[in-house]
Amino acid sequence: MKKILLPALLLSILASPAFAAGNVEAGKAVAEKNNCASCHGKDFSSPIDPNYPKLAGQHADYIAEALKAYQRGTDGPNGRGNAIMGAQAKALSNTDIQDVAAYLHSLPGSLVLKK
Repeated sequence: MKKILLPALLLSILASPAFAAGNVEAGKAVAEKNNCASCHGKDFSSPIDPNYPKLAGQHADYIAEALKAYQRGTDGPNGRGNAIMGAQAKALSNTDIQDVAAYLHSLPGSLVLKK
């Protein structure tokens, strides 16, 4: 029994979202397909409206969690309510979310961390 449980436990840990890494090129394709740059700017650092976030260089885990929150909407716990982003996010699979997050994280950005 112990011989079966240990490999299964290791596989479940390694397959968890915390260890998942998206594919940058696939994320670029998803972002282009969904026309994300139309609001967030072609470089993802210069949105068309100052109220829209700059996404280039943002932490991948933050992007992924934000997209999942838009999927949940205001009905789910820790959800986000925005009609445009909600519709965009609902069309994404978990793999799409991880890929987009990896792509946006890979872009040079102007985000500053203050200590």
